[in-house]
Amino acid sequence: MSKLTQDEQLGAIIKALDSKRAEDIRLIKIRDLTIVADYFIIANGTSNTHTKALADEVEYQLKLKDTPPIREEGYAGATWIILDYGDIVVHVFYKETRDFYNLEKLWSDGEDIDISDYIKE
Repeated sequence: MSKLTQDEQLGAIIKALDSKRAEDIRLIKIRDLTIVADYFIIANGTSNTHTKALADEVEYQLKLKDTPPIREEGYAGATWIILDYGDIVVHVFYKETRDFYNLEKLWSDGEDIDISDYIKE
C-alpha cells in the first residue's frame, strides 16, 4: 500500500515523465466512467528505448517512495507499457502506437486535467 496520497502519486508520475522528456503528457480523470481506475496518465516516447526509459523512470521514482506498481506489462515490445498503480494507470507509448490506439479519443468522456501545476519547480 502506498504511503503517498493520490495527488502525490500523480505529481511524482508526471514529474518523472517530464524529467525524461516524455511527449504530450495527458492526465485524464475517468473515475466517474469506470471502476478500472480514477486516472489515466498517457505519454509517449520517441523510440522504443525512450519509451522504456520513461516507464523505468516512473517505476524508479515511485519505488523510492515505497510505491511499486501492482502490475506492469509491455516491457518486451516497449511500444505500449502499462504501469498499474491501482487508482492510477500509466500508459507509456511509442508515438506511432499511441496514434494507432488513440486512448484519448476512446476516453474522451473523461475529464482532461491540466498538468502544469504538477510540473512546476
